[in-house]
Amino acid sequence: MRRTALIYDSQFLKHDTGPKHPERSDRLIAIMERLDADGILDDCMRPPPQPAPADLVTQVHAQAYVSHIAAQSAKGRHFFEGMDTIGNSETYDAALMAVGAVTQAVDSVMAGDADNAFCAVRPPGHHAEHDEAMGFCFFNNIAIGARYLQQQYGIKKVAIADWDVHHGNGTQHTFYSDPSVLYFSCHQYPHYPGTGQRDETGKGDGKGTTVNVPLAAGCTDTDYLEAIRSKLRPAIDKFKPEFMLISAGFDAHVRDPLSGMQVSSSGFAEMTAELMGMADQHCGGRLVSVLEGGYDLAGLADAVTAHVRALVTTER
Repeated sequence: MRRTALIYDSQFLKHDTGPKHPERSDRLIAIMERLDADGILDDCMRPPPQPAPADLVTQVHAQAYVSHIAAQSAKGRHFFEGMDTIGNSETYDAALMAVGAVTQAVDSVMAGDADNAFCAVRPPGHHAEHDEAMGFCFFNNIAIGARYLQQQYGIKKVAIADWDVHHGNGTQHTFYSDPSVLYFSCHQYPHYPGTGQRDETGKGDGKGTTVNVPLAAGCTDTDYLEAIRSKLRPAIDKFKPEFMLISAGFDAHVRDPLSGMQVSSSGFAEMTAELMGMADQHCGGRLVSVLEGGYDLAGLADAVTAHVRALVTTER
């Protein structure tokens, strides 16, 4: 068994999007109850996160934008950042805690206390742009985590693999000109947010370090594994990262209401094992996974359980 850290905090439940919103606190309740019932929590370390300082968030987001989200939350009522991204009085604190969960996971792995980690967080992050919330996301947790690795630990090359059914526009845009971060995404296309075409490969010094694999609706475990093996694997072997991050959305699950994909829970476990193999080869196994989407409660809980079980039990 590997030493896996699972990072979670009840603050995430206080971010309230309303009872009918797909990105709601019930998602994390379902995940944690299932992990507990299956005994997986007992196999994981549980280091408590602390809220990230705002100056860490501004390594990726504009100061004015971070201050705006803080001010909106301080009004003490629900607020809208576009049609679908809803916050409340607890959103700013929950978003800071989500970033803090990622940095805690990084710290645990870099200190050698854990081999890998899963961050059960909300709000999610990969759609958040430099100065704009969108797609249920406020702060780009995974992008800030990558910058934290570079600044705090001197990691020169970070790879981010994103298998959320929606393309991670915010993460791509953050690193589009940056050769020190490889961003890979396999996602349903055409689909929200409309980015992630195959010819989006980076620009300037970052040309070639963005890899998009747009997939048609109806794709299965086989299609996702083929994308990972034929597109991500050679990119990773060429890039040679020192640390791997996963934007782990589970909305490509066959049960999910916001996608047209047919991925099973066991498929997510297989994808996890593939990425762990790459991390073993290039990064000493150092890997942190961060929750993004997934909106059918039973499907989400089942897929996350398969994912975390793979983090714990996959042999080197």
